[in-house]
Amino acid sequence: MNQYETVFILTPVLSDVQMKEAVEKFKGILTAEGAEIVNEENWGLKKLAYPIQKKSTGFYQLIEFNADPTVIDKLELNFRRDERVIRFLTFKQDKYAAEYAAKRRSVKSTKKED
Repeated sequence: MNQYETVFILTPVLSDVQMKEAVEKFKGILTAEGAEIVNEENWGLKKLAYPIQKKSTGFYQLIEFNADPTVIDKLELNFRRDERVIRFLTFKQDKYAAEYAAKRRSVKSTKKED
């Protein structure tokens, strides 16, 4: 199993419920394929660097997971088919990126406790 990180941007016209429903759909695809979700972050509504489909903002979502390489094709196919997703990027983390992500998660969890 490899460690992956995916960031996707959902269209800003979604309600809060619709956004959470879309995120749960993609998490469900991952878990159905045997992936283990390590971390999930909702970055909220952010301004885009350039307009995409005539939209200047979008809901950013990050999911870190461990999975077999075959899962990525199915996940990205579903990203392409879903009209709520305006951009996505999935990449395999090398050992340095995995260490950094673990460190970032631990710092973030200690800030929540304070």
